[in-house]
Amino acid sequence: MLDYVCIFTKGGTLLWALSFVGALKGDPVNALIRACLLEERAAQSAYEYIIPSGGAYTLKWTLNNGLGLVFVAVYQKALKLLYVDELLERVNKAFAPRFRPGVFEYPEFDAAFQRLLKDCEEKAEAAKRPSQQLAPAPGAPSGTQRRAPGGQTASSGSEEEEGDSDGSSGSGAAPVPAAPAPAAVPAAGVSSAEEHSSGDDGAGSGEGGFVPNLERLKKLGKRAGPGGKVSRHAADRAEDGQKKKAAPTKKGKQARVWDTTSAAGGKEDAALDFTDGAPPEAAAAAVSLNQKSLIDVEEEISYDDTEEEQEEEAAAGAAPKKGGLLSSFVRSIGVSVTGTQSLSRADIEPALAVLKKKLMERNVAEEIANRVIESVATSLEGQKLASFTRVSTAVQQAVEEALTRILTPKRSIDVLREVKAAQAKGRPYTIVFVGVNGVGKSTNLAKVAYWLLQNGIKVMIAACDTFRSGAVEQLKTHCARLQVPLYERGYEKDPAKVAFEAAKAAQRSGIDVLLVDTAGRMQDNEPLMRALSNLINLNQPDLVLFVGEALVGNDAVDQLTKFNQRLADLCPDPTQRHLIDGIVLTKFDTIDDKVGAALSMVYTSGAPIMFVGCGQTYVDLKKLHVKSVVKSLLK
Repeated sequence: MLDYVCIFTKGGTLLWALSFVGALKGDPVNALIRACLLEERAAQSAYEYIIPSGGAYTLKWTLNNGLGLVFVAVYQKALKLLYVDELLERVNKAFAPRFRPGVFEYPEFDAAFQRLLKDCEEKAEAAKRPSQQLAPAPGAPSGTQRRAPGGQTASSGSEEEEGDSDGSSGSGAAPVPAAPAPAAVPAAGVSSAEEHSSGDDGAGSGEGGFVPNLERLKKLGKRAGPGGKVSRHAADRAEDGQKKKAAPTKKGKQARVWDTTSAAGGKEDAALDFTDGAPPEAAAAAVSLNQKSLIDVEEEISYDDTEEEQEEEAAAGAAPKKGGLLSSFVRSIGVSVTGTQSLSRADIEPALAVLKKKLMERNVAEEIANRVIESVATSLEGQKLASFTRVSTAVQQAVEEALTRILTPKRSIDVLREVKAAQAKGRPYTIVFVGVNGVGKSTNLAKVAYWLLQNGIKVMIAACDTFRSGAVEQLKTHCARLQVPLYERGYEKDPAKVAFEAAKAAQRSGIDVLLVDTAGRMQDNEPLMRALSNLINLNQPDLVLFVGEALVGNDAVDQLTKFNQRLADLCPDPTQRHLIDGIVLTKFDTIDDKVGAALSMVYTSGAPIMFVGCGQTYVDLKKLHVKSVVKSLLK
């Protein structure tokens, strides 16, 4: 049974609605708009909405792009309603002739919808009923008969006994002989003579009982006797000993002696000592904060749209001279001029295929490229183009708008404003950096610390990477250069407790921001993922940043998906679970125009890209420029 059905425009105006249960729990329709329709996920078949008080709704929808309408049906997730898709399509066809621009109430549509709903429910019920069994054809076995293994049709119950006593079937037909059983394949290592003897044993063991084969038993006794296996093993050992004696002996690697008290240990210590006297303590020079971080520097980006248009026109003019697929494609998307006919899937398919190839060449994960292109196709199908508008231009513009919507942050990424709000409450603002191994978590943590120091924020760093050798020493070097305090408790400690104690120390010292460094871990490492979940659940940080490389493609989807999944699954309280809030994209200066990892990460997690690492120095940190990334994806 449906709970709620509604029709609204893409602008958000509700035209018609019908509720079967009164008020819905929560706000599932607006959640659908935010999570699917605005995030270019319109091609999904269904959306699941978790009710805050318990339970879940399933939402299905269809679009009428020509009129700009959205049709939504809501029902309980526990109900498996198979007719909803068909119902929405029929409602779409029935409502389209009634739609009038400027009219916002359609009470007369209630009766039409009830008829459609009743018809769809009756069809679904009829499909569930078991189909009637057909009567058996003349001469065919009846329903009470069963097929015997050898091909005979044997009756059950008393008919079977009658057939056995009479020697013939009820129809008078001659019985079909059973097919002979397939010959058994002899096991490996068994001779042909043994195979024949075993066949004889099988023949002898009939109704008269088991008759042993004495010849075979004698052979087995000789094989298992003292002169059998033992003599062969002795011969093999003797042969191996002769081979060892004949082989030249190689001088093996000598083990190192670590005993410093013995004479040998002293010799090895002298051999390993390559220093000239005691080395001086390396002092890290303090870095100057005069140079501005790239986050605070205005980035000037120019786009030569005229040059791109000239290239497109040149391609369109030169393509007809070439034969084959390319010329037909250019004719189909470059010369199609329409102002009345609605777009069909066949019209936009060639242009979408070219754009999908572009996205994948820019390192976008294949799964993400398929979803984005399918969502754009769903939103374009049925739309009417303006006069003298090329199909390829309309498709590219739709894809560009979709990519811009995906990459534009849906939450505030102004960290300084959130830090000021935490200062007003008298507590430090905590940021936790997580990610896989070797992506640059510690380096970019130091870049964030440098940027915060330039803006007059007091910073403390917590060394919660108690797993990797040298992690604490690396942070000590950064802290010495940046002149910021470091809270560390060495190695092999519980990182959750270290972060908890660091937060208390930061509050006592009047610190504004606490930056927590964690150990790198693969998304499939269960113990380390459990430790990370414990750290986040115990400390409840203000911001959890996932640090990922801009070089990865399909792996970015797997990393983010499993990180979020493990953080959600390992949280003891589902209402208090804390997932990834933002992304730090590193090594962005090494990828040229292959910026697809940014799209893959944002689309997968829904988290915005907060910072972009673009170099090796402390100042090489900037914000993501959405327009430049979109241009790089589609150029």
